[in-house]
Amino acid sequence: MSGIEGKVVVITGASSGIGEATALLFAERGAKAVLGARRPERLEALAGRIERAGGEAAWLPTDVRRRGDLQALVGRARERFGGIDVLVSNAGVGLISPLDELRVDDWEEMIDVNLKGVLYGIAAALPVFREQGSGHFVNTVSTAGLRIVPLQSVYAGTKNAVRTISEGLRQEAGAGLRVSVVSPGFVRTEFADSMPDPEVRARISERMEDIAIPPEAVARAIAFAVEQPDTVDVGEIVVRPTAQD
Repeated sequence: MSGIEGKVVVITGASSGIGEATALLFAERGAKAVLGARRPERLEALAGRIERAGGEAAWLPTDVRRRGDLQALVGRARERFGGIDVLVSNAGVGLISPLDELRVDDWEEMIDVNLKGVLYGIAAALPVFREQGSGHFVNTVSTAGLRIVPLQSVYAGTKNAVRTISEGLRQEAGAGLRVSVVSPGFVRTEFADSMPDPEVRARISERMEDIAIPPEAVARAIAFAVEQPDTVDVGEIVVRPTAQD
């Protein structure tokens, strides 16, 4: 199988930003979207939007910090659509700050969401992919892992851990499974909203306002990886503004 039409695509972090844009694009191209995020009202609204446009969608409140939530989301895809072709692990947080501030709770939150959330997705989907003999993991990482800068040590560390795990998974996967990572740069999303330091938040928001690309650009990159024939594995795509350092 190649292309996107008819595929069952599970997306975490689907209630806004890159996840929302990916869900809309895939549904427009004929995929069945299964939406997971922590804000049920947004998921319900997004699913309704997809269905009113003639697409198919299912949703389930999902906190990727809880392994059972990922199991339930994959189960929802199988129950509603009979299987799962693609898991887009997109949920993430960027609680960036100087290490000297010792925001250990924030470090743990990034590890739980950005890293363990991806691992829980793998644990939920890999047995299904093995049973089916096919499947595609798409993991959202970041250009923060490609160019390490102050304040982003832990955030970049979680993203590079996912990059490393993804490559190991690719090598273990065999001919039937595919593994892709997509590294966005500055994207116009709610990314800065959760940053704990007001000065850092304002600085990042201003930078985003100046140069950020729309989340639809990253969605198209994800679609490019997914739409390839099953024998073609797109390993990594970097998507960033031309103005980004």
